[in-house]
Amino acid sequence: MSAEPKTPLAPPASAGAPGVMRRGLTARHIRFMALGSAIGTGLFYGSSAAIKTAGPAVLIAYMIGGAAVFMVMRALGEMAVRHPISGSFGQYASRYIGPFAGFLTGWTYTFEMFVVALADVTAFSVYMGFWFPDVDRWIWILALIFFIAAVNLISVKVFGELEFWFALIKIVAIIGMIAGGIAIIVFGLGNQSENAAGLANLFDHGGFFAGGFMGFLAAFTIVMFAFGGIEVIGITAGEAQNPKKVIPKAINSVPVRILLFYVLTLGVIMMIQPWNTIDGSKSPFVSIFDGLGLTGAAHVLNAVVITAAISAINADIFGAGRMLHGLAEQGHAPKAFTSLTRTGVPWLTVIAMAGALLVGVVLNILFPDQIFFLIAALATFATVVVWLMILISHIRMKREIARDNLLPSEFPVPLWPAASWAAVGFIVFVIVMIGVVPGTRDALWVGLVWIAILALSYHFLVKPAGKKRRELEDTTAPIRIIPPSER
Repeated sequence: MSAEPKTPLAPPASAGAPGVMRRGLTARHIRFMALGSAIGTGLFYGSSAAIKTAGPAVLIAYMIGGAAVFMVMRALGEMAVRHPISGSFGQYASRYIGPFAGFLTGWTYTFEMFVVALADVTAFSVYMGFWFPDVDRWIWILALIFFIAAVNLISVKVFGELEFWFALIKIVAIIGMIAGGIAIIVFGLGNQSENAAGLANLFDHGGFFAGGFMGFLAAFTIVMFAFGGIEVIGITAGEAQNPKKVIPKAINSVPVRILLFYVLTLGVIMMIQPWNTIDGSKSPFVSIFDGLGLTGAAHVLNAVVITAAISAINADIFGAGRMLHGLAEQGHAPKAFTSLTRTGVPWLTVIAMAGALLVGVVLNILFPDQIFFLIAALATFATVVVWLMILISHIRMKREIARDNLLPSEFPVPLWPAASWAAVGFIVFVIVMIGVVPGTRDALWVGLVWIAILALSYHFLVKPAGKKRRELEDTTAPIRIIPPSER
């Protein structure tokens, strides 16, 4: 797609070597990091909007979206096992599609993580409002940004451990919530009125497809936001211990678990509380137990969703920082972003992300009520664009392997090529729906402007700089004197 020379893939980090990122993430860290990034605000807070849009049929939307995400992750996994590098899919796009594709993918992913983190810090301030309704939201956001930045600056191992425990807390809470919800449904705990909770709530109040067919389709713009961030597994490849073993295990287990958590949890929620009473003013998890009079449980769950938000932001800043580091290695971002601390942390990228998140403070002061759902739509657009580039990079890699008769992949995607092309078609459909749905149309325009800015930046800034760099390398190369025997 590009006449320019392909950007070479950066070599993988060496364990313990100075000046490179360290392989300090174990299989346990990576598996829970992906869960931490994808099971967060989209489930605990954004699910309210999805339920309001589609009604109980949102469960089918999560199943379809989850299947597409699984294909994206398998495509990413095949590339990550073949090339376990820092910057991951940004560098894959450069290698297999072209330099601009890598530039677009890397910066759009960074934008995605920034926007998702904005949504997470916004949700965090809403959760804190459950306990402290008189405190301004921006105060909580400011405090959280400083805390997360400090954690990410210590070392990747400390980050991985903290993320493991954060993710474990919310996973245990979700399992407990599912079990407790089933007990409420079966035994009528908290509400003894006839038919107060049960399977009938999924089919009453307007029917299973209460939002209509268009409502069902529109829900995908919110559903896909919920899965955003799971691609951080690919980012970890450059810092994972034994990535060829760890990455496949994480990819095969995480999407299935996430799908089960979303479908089971939201199914239980809508069986306990009629879907048309979930108004989105607070997490449906909290509203259920609060409404049933279990105020103690509501406070515990609020603490859990706060932990979930912190976990997701933690993973967001990690992913964006590592992607910026990979972009800088390719000459697609300022060289200063390659700077590392003695513990192998790209410190400037962490500082840059924390500084950018201060925008969330301003936005929550100016637009305290509307900001979350516009941010969610922007995040959905950025997410699906990144996933589309991952799928196209993978398709190009598979074609190159077949054309050049290269060694087969150690972790190939299933149902190739039909499932891969089906996933591409689904991602394009979601992008179209972002433009069709009135509430998310602005996000599509902002996204298109973002891509236009990237195209101009690449053409006028990055491309000329790369050309000059290659010319300088050619002119400074040592001159080889040809011996008479070769003349």
